[in-house]
Amino acid sequence: QVQLVESGGGLVQAGGSLRLSCVASGNFFKINTMGWYRQVPGKQRNLVAAITTDGITNYVDSVKGRFTISRDNAKNTVYLQMNSLKPEDTAVYYCNAFVLSEKQIGTSWGQGTQVTVSS
Repeated sequence: QVQLVESGGGLVQAGGSLRLSCVASGNFFKINTMGWYRQVPGKQRNLVAAITTDGITNYVDSVKGRFTISRDNAKNTVYLQMNSLKPEDTAVYYCNAFVLSEKQIGTSWGQGTQVTVSS
């Protein structure tokens, strides 16, 4: 079993910055692609950014140039640096990881961290 724990969410003013972190722990062989998703009430959970083990990244168009995803493989941690935040970025942000373990091959989710951007 793999546990993903997010941190770094909070309340910020428009134009401000936040840095989200997600740490993976537990028994696993390997973590491949990791990513960040976000969800608002009544809407589906959507991909924000993803990063492969080798550092290849992908972003949703609305955050390109403002958000940066990175990872530290030695620490099993993925980060999301969010700059120039906008009110429409307000959502619960979830960490996701593709995990290989004795009992799992597939994705795991964190519990989510709230990001609120005020105008």
